[in-house]
Amino acid sequence: MTTYYSGQLLTAPCHIESYRFDSTRVYTNVAPCGPKRGHGSVQPRFAYEISLDKLAGKLGLDPFELRRRNFMGTGRTVNEFKVRSNGFLECLEAVERASDWKTRYRRLPTGRGLGMAASSYISGTNYPIYPNEMPQAAVQVQIERSGRVAILHGASEIGQGSDSTMAYIACEELGVPLEYVRVFSADTDLTPVDLGAYSSRETVMVGNACLEACRALRAQVTEAVGEVWGVAAGRVRLARGWAFDVETAEDSDRRIPLSEAFNIAEAKFGLLGAVGSYDTPKDVHGEYRGGTIGSSPAYSFTAHVAEVEVEEDTGVVDVKDIWVAHDCGRALNPVLVEGQIEGSAYMGFAEAIFEEQLFREGEVEGGLHTSPSLLDYRIPTSMDCPEFEALIVESVDPEGPYGAKEAGEGPLHPSLPAIANAIYDAVGVRIDELPFTPQRVWRTLRAHAAAASREDVA
Repeated sequence: MTTYYSGQLLTAPCHIESYRFDSTRVYTNVAPCGPKRGHGSVQPRFAYEISLDKLAGKLGLDPFELRRRNFMGTGRTVNEFKVRSNGFLECLEAVERASDWKTRYRRLPTGRGLGMAASSYISGTNYPIYPNEMPQAAVQVQIERSGRVAILHGASEIGQGSDSTMAYIACEELGVPLEYVRVFSADTDLTPVDLGAYSSRETVMVGNACLEACRALRAQVTEAVGEVWGVAAGRVRLARGWAFDVETAEDSDRRIPLSEAFNIAEAKFGLLGAVGSYDTPKDVHGEYRGGTIGSSPAYSFTAHVAEVEVEEDTGVVDVKDIWVAHDCGRALNPVLVEGQIEGSAYMGFAEAIFEEQLFREGEVEGGLHTSPSLLDYRIPTSMDCPEFEALIVESVDPEGPYGAKEAGEGPLHPSLPAIANAIYDAVGVRIDELPFTPQRVWRTLRAHAAAASREDVA
C-alpha cells in the first residue's frame, strides 16, 4: 500500500494534466520498515517539491508564483480524487507574509537562505484497512439524569486529541460544560469497533459519528422541553448548561438547567442514549485498479518556509526558523491544532537534519544497525530546534464535523524540501540525499567548488 500512496498523493495542490508513476518494492535483509506520520507521502513529496523549485529557477519565477499559477482549486485531481475545500492559496499567503519572503528571498548574505515547499494530505483513507461493508467509525453517547454525558468510542488517543475532540462535539451539540463530559475510549469490552489511529482519520470519521449521536439526543431533548413549554422544538436551545427559549431568553419559566431538561426528556423517551456511525462517501475516487488508495473524504493543504544558515567550512546546517501554514478546515481546538502543526514540522526538521538509519556491510553482519539501541539514535532536543510559527488556515470542508479536516500528519511533508531549497538559496548547491549531515553538506560543497574550478580553467 505504501508504494500506491507514494504515487497517488502527489496530484495536489498543484494542477497536473497528466502523470505517470512507477514504484517497486524491494525485499532486503535490513530492519523491516513500516508507515509513520505522513505514510507514503513524505519521500516523494521531498523529490517533487525540490523539482518544482528547480523549475521555478529555470523559468525565472518566484517559487510562490509557480504554485499560484498552477493552483488546482476544488474538483477532481488527475487521478480522480474529489477535493471539496482548498485553502492552499491562503496558506501560501500566510507563510509568505510571516517570513517576509518578498523582501528577503535571494537577498540574504551568502550562507543564509530561504526555501519554501508545499503539500496536501488526506483526512482518513476512503479505503478501510479491513475492507467490508460496515461503517468505518461508530460512537455511543448517553445522558445521565445529573446532566453528565458519557461518550464511548473506539478511537485510540495517541496524543492527537481524539478524546477531547469528541468531548467538544458533545459540548457544542448538548450545551453541557466540558467538565460534565466523560469519554471512554479504546476499551474493547465497552466501546464500538474503530479501525485505528492511522491516516489522520479520527477527527473526520469518529467525529462525524459522534456528531450524529449527539444531534439525535439533542433532538429528543428539545422536542420534550418544547412540548412542556408549548413551543416548537426549534425554539429550544441548549448552551452553557441551560435550556432556554431563544425568543424569550430572559423568561425564567423558559430557562432551566440542562439536568432538568434532560429529566424532562427521559420522562418522555426513557433512557437517553444514541448511537452514531460514519462511512466514507463512495464518489471520491476513481474506478481504475488502485483508485481507492489514497482517496479521502477531505484533503488538507500546507505551505512551509524555512530559513537556514550554512557554515561552508564545516557543512553544518542550522535551521533558524520554520513558518508553517496549514489548512485544517475548521480548527475545533486551535491550541491542539497548533501543537500538531509544530510537532509535524519538528519531525520533518528532525528527518532532514538528524535522523538516519545506518547499517553494517559484509556477509556476517550485513544489515545490522551500527547503533546498538534507540538510546543512540539521535533526535533533536529543544536546544537543537528552530523557531516554529504555526499559522492556521480554515477552509471549512463540507465532509468534516463543523468543517474540520486533519492536522496531525499533513504539516510534516514540506519541512524536508523547504530546508533543502533553503540550503540551495544559502550556498547554491542541491542536496538530494537525506539527512543533511555536516559530512554530506561539506562534501557536496567541495565537489561543487571543484567542478566550478574546472569550468573556470576550461
